[in-house]
Amino acid sequence: MYSAENTIWVLVAAALVFFMQAGFAMVETGFTRAKNAGNIIMKNLMDFSLGTPIYWLLGFGIMFGGSSALIGGFDPMVKGDYSSILPAGVPLMAFLIFQTVFCATAATIVSGAMAERTKFSAYCIYSMVISAIIYPVSGHWIWGGGWLAQLGFHDFAGSTAVHMVGGVAAFIGAKILGPRIGKYDKNGKSKAIPGHSLTLGALGVFILWFCWFGFNGGSTVSATGDDVLASMGNIFVTTNMAAAVATVTVMCITWIRYKKPDVSMTLNGSLAGLVAITAGCDLVTPFGAALIGIIAGFIVVFGIEFIDQKLKIDDPVGAVGVHGLCGASGTIMVGLFAQEDGLFYGGGVSLLLTQILGVVAVIAWVTVAITITFQIIKHTIGLRVSKEEEIMGLDVKEHGLTSAYADFMPTVDVISEFQKVPAEQAVPVSKVGYTESESDGSKLTTIVIIAKQSKFETLKQAMNAIGVTGMTVTNVLGCGIQKGATEYYRGVPLEMNLLPKVKVEITVCNVPVDLVINEAKKALYTGNIGDGKIFVYDVENVVKVRTGESGCAALQDED
Repeated sequence: MYSAENTIWVLVAAALVFFMQAGFAMVETGFTRAKNAGNIIMKNLMDFSLGTPIYWLLGFGIMFGGSSALIGGFDPMVKGDYSSILPAGVPLMAFLIFQTVFCATAATIVSGAMAERTKFSAYCIYSMVISAIIYPVSGHWIWGGGWLAQLGFHDFAGSTAVHMVGGVAAFIGAKILGPRIGKYDKNGKSKAIPGHSLTLGALGVFILWFCWFGFNGGSTVSATGDDVLASMGNIFVTTNMAAAVATVTVMCITWIRYKKPDVSMTLNGSLAGLVAITAGCDLVTPFGAALIGIIAGFIVVFGIEFIDQKLKIDDPVGAVGVHGLCGASGTIMVGLFAQEDGLFYGGGVSLLLTQILGVVAVIAWVTVAITITFQIIKHTIGLRVSKEEEIMGLDVKEHGLTSAYADFMPTVDVISEFQKVPAEQAVPVSKVGYTESESDGSKLTTIVIIAKQSKFETLKQAMNAIGVTGMTVTNVLGCGIQKGATEYYRGVPLEMNLLPKVKVEITVCNVPVDLVINEAKKALYTGNIGDGKIFVYDVENVVKVRTGESGCAALQDED
């Protein structure tokens, strides 16, 4: 008979794992450029939307439809008898949706590594293939009663079965695809391409961390019995511990290496700890989880640097380092830190060797299968967009989307009828007309001041004090010949760091230019690099649109 507690817990966990799609979407969108934001969202959406029916038609049967060593069976639409593999008290449909969301997680990892240059149609085909065949076959080996399960291979919630599968596919895909335009110079030196929103990236990490409690905790597929409840508590603690310690570890490493704690890499550190602990969260102690988190922190930092700078694999979000390297290492570390059979607890090397064998076997399977998949796609419909499409952004060319942030772009309101002006206020057209002879010949000068945003109020008060009441102010980005303060993005120094500045434009006639310059210098001076610059231009004339007045008269306040 079914168990209400077990069924509800599996369904709640499935909902949490489904919500990881939102986390991945936010991480990948934030770590890439705004011109590709819509494309990233679509890929994450389609991973789940395509994966759901494909896994139902093919994947689930291949993964669980038999107990042979290599593959399950062929069971379209899941109509067979699965009573032998169902968790106690859990209906088949509840187990199906739980496994479906795990499959979608493996598929969506790849989209970040192949971001900003992959054809949408090609990606959709890949997503269906990994959901139908690649993930289910290795999943059968581990969770479906296949040969690795028979050897005692332990991957509780999917460090290898889910994350490493996605990480290896991401590595192969990014390698075949090639780097983004401008990622490496002619000498092969890596160049930083910052993502457009660390805020979105951080939101995605927090969502993933939250959902990971369902990812790992839900893998008990049970919520009854003292042993299960005790194990569930331990799983939550070890999951959280590894993530937190890995985060702190990466923060410290980047603080030492880059002189500042790197935000994006530290966010990757959180995910690295979560991925690494997933295989053994049920077997290790909180202390063991902390050690796994420390190791994962080192692996993700130096792994991402190695992949980017040595192997020249362009992975915009660090998916290969986070999911591939930390998935493999976390699985292997089960053989070291498992309380009962781990090497460090006197269990010998048997479990460790089994874990290593499983990791190597899954890497080999995914490498061969995904290479064939991507090569077929590449030589048929094509894998990569054109150079023109990549430069313009995939949102425009692939989806007809001008911008994923349309409301933040300047807009012009079109008014169908002009507002009528009272006759006594109207200005004759003849007076509005301007000819050069109407200039009064006064000297007009424009002073453009580039300054720190924090100094704007002081500058404005100084200008008002000397009679300058008109100015145009713009928030801009820029740097001087120092190219801005040295900044690192994911371990790569930015060639030019554009800093937020304020641009103030002032046109004067009666106010002495030297007075404006001297007062501006006094207001802005700190003695440090970045105080700003002042540019002075001669102006031929100024015309007031409403009245047609020109020269100094156009700058005067009206009575």
